[in-house]
Amino acid sequence: MKQFLVFIIIALAQTNNAQTVDLNWHTDLSKAVSISINEKKPIMLFFTGSDWCGWCMRLKKEVFNHEKFKIWSDDQIILVELDFPRRKKLEPNILNQNRELARIFGVSGYPTCWLVKPQILENSKVNFLKLGKLGYVAGGTDKWISVAEKFLIKN
Repeated sequence: MKQFLVFIIIALAQTNNAQTVDLNWHTDLSKAVSISINEKKPIMLFFTGSDWCGWCMRLKKEVFNHEKFKIWSDDQIILVELDFPRRKKLEPNILNQNRELARIFGVSGYPTCWLVKPQILENSKVNFLKLGKLGYVAGGTDKWISVAEKFLIKN
């Protein structure tokens, strides 16, 4: 009986810790650029292996799946998820976009988050001013946000 009660208590504790919030992740960068320019907010490019990368899953669980991150991100940045899954299929245009952006930003590991500010050039092409790069940061939501804000304050 004691083992059963311990099991129930652990299961309930894990359920309470497994928060999820509804973040507005974009997958099409061109749409996110328009929103970014209209709202005058930088973009966070989140390079992830959503269905296989343990550190990516940990970042989501410890930072992105919290209400505090949702409030901060809604106010400060436009979220773009650039996924490199192993089990799920992406549309070819999204897959090509993600690969090209990983090449442009020199992504060599996951998770990688680039904070960037899009700039429209005279020929209607988009240039990205790199504000800063971060990945998994130990310490939870508050710590991750404090590191990210250092990049936003500079620019």
